[in-house]
Amino acid sequence: MERKWWKEGCVYQIYPRSFYDFNGDGIGDLKGITKNLEYVKELGASIIWLNPCYKSPNDDNGYDISDYRAIMDDFGTMEDFDALLEKAHSLGLKIIMDLVVNHTSDEHEWFIKSSSSKDNDKSDWYIWKDQKNNWGACFGGSAWEYCESRGQYYLHSFSKKQPDLNWENKDVRNAVYDLMNYWGDKGIDGFRMDVITMISKDQSFPDGELNGEYGDSSKYTNNGPRIHEFLKEMNEKSISHYDWLTVGEGAGARVEDTLSYTDPKNKELNMIFSFEHMNYAKPQCENNWKEDKFLLPGYKRIYKKWQEGLDQRGWNTLYLENHDQVRSVSRYGNTTTKELWKKSAKALAVMYYLMQGTPYIYMGQELGLTNTCFNSIDEYRDIAAKNDYSVMLSRGFSKEDALRLLNLTSRDNSRTPFPWNENGGFTTSKPWIKYNQDISFINVESEKKDPDSILNFYKKLIALRKNSDTLIYGSFKLLEEDDESLFVYSRTLGDEKYLVVVNMSEDIRQYKTEGKVVLSNYDDSTDVLRSWEAKVVKEK
Repeated sequence: MERKWWKEGCVYQIYPRSFYDFNGDGIGDLKGITKNLEYVKELGASIIWLNPCYKSPNDDNGYDISDYRAIMDDFGTMEDFDALLEKAHSLGLKIIMDLVVNHTSDEHEWFIKSSSSKDNDKSDWYIWKDQKNNWGACFGGSAWEYCESRGQYYLHSFSKKQPDLNWENKDVRNAVYDLMNYWGDKGIDGFRMDVITMISKDQSFPDGELNGEYGDSSKYTNNGPRIHEFLKEMNEKSISHYDWLTVGEGAGARVEDTLSYTDPKNKELNMIFSFEHMNYAKPQCENNWKEDKFLLPGYKRIYKKWQEGLDQRGWNTLYLENHDQVRSVSRYGNTTTKELWKKSAKALAVMYYLMQGTPYIYMGQELGLTNTCFNSIDEYRDIAAKNDYSVMLSRGFSKEDALRLLNLTSRDNSRTPFPWNENGGFTTSKPWIKYNQDISFINVESEKKDPDSILNFYKKLIALRKNSDTLIYGSFKLLEEDDESLFVYSRTLGDEKYLVVVNMSEDIRQYKTEGKVVLSNYDDSTDVLRSWEAKVVKEK
């Protein structure tokens, strides 16, 4: 297997709006990130993924871009970005940006011109139709919006302020490659590509199967007919010019799709964010927020499928959290007591981090941040949460049940301010969104001082993988596949073998291992697995 820096590194994701507010306006900014780069370095991460920091009216917190070559006013200036990139590189940290090119903002100059008439040089840069089909938008409502000036509808897979680009148009594609090269020439180290597998649409635009009031478009927008052609062209005209990490957000991507995207011989992308493990037993709009029981054997088999399916050809992404997901310890762990919170957060870290693939840590995950308790819909900031709330009410949910489900599922759970100390420490003024309720003990300052903290455990875990070719490149084998509380697997390279054992429950289990325990969330090791015990054993 070919060695690559992006396989051996650890990616730390920063949501700029919530990381650190340098200028005291309640909103995180680029200078705030630059000020705290040493924190990321000390953690042991080597790559930083920045959520969008381009100019945007912020209908969807920066995923609606109005100028790809300018910095969002809230976050600073291009000079601030250049200073961030320079300091990161001086510390040995790489920076990858978020590329959002399935859609733009409706305030982008391309759309302003395209929407003005049917006979200008940008008239077909977006997807315009005289008649709309039944597709629903991901953020609720119809995926089509009527434009008076053209007398036509435009497609928006997300918010109506996020019109979809027409990737069938070669001029659109070349404009995208040009902006990628602009950032590449600045010296960035790659891109995470937002909903990139949605850029090729079925050009017949058929109605989708009804899911409530609107049709499901995913069959006709995910992994579309020309997607591989477009990505190969993108690689040829941009990606191949740089030594980049490229990871695509793979809406609807299966193992076989991901192999096509990530097999090096196909010259497309390095990695894909898949969602099968994240969507397992998850309440969401598509299943009317049904709260299915989480069964560990089914969850483990998803990992097995992806680990074995991409082995030797593709490359996995390893993650439990990001800006679109809830906090992992609240979803999968146990937060009923501080001791169980700490043990389960560490156990979850060991469980996912040592599989084959590049690990991603979302800011605050390394502290064990929990979901935030929002007491009213007015406390939410996310457009998706507000739309979900409206849909729930329209489907007969009570306000109390709707809020309870949002507290379990909302993206705002991961977007609250990063806690630097017990008072918050994110800003000197009122933050743009409320703090998590647990920051009195879940914060950087407190956890740095505690040798047994989740933060210090993550540092050990990151260092363990960093210094082991076996834990990076070794083969994966799932053990105890049908066990309802144990997640056990091995990593093997040549004559070296590691065993990863995690008790994903409060149950006491007998499980004997042989070899040297190189990492554990308990001080001692026995033949008994205690509540949420996790250990890594070097067998030979």
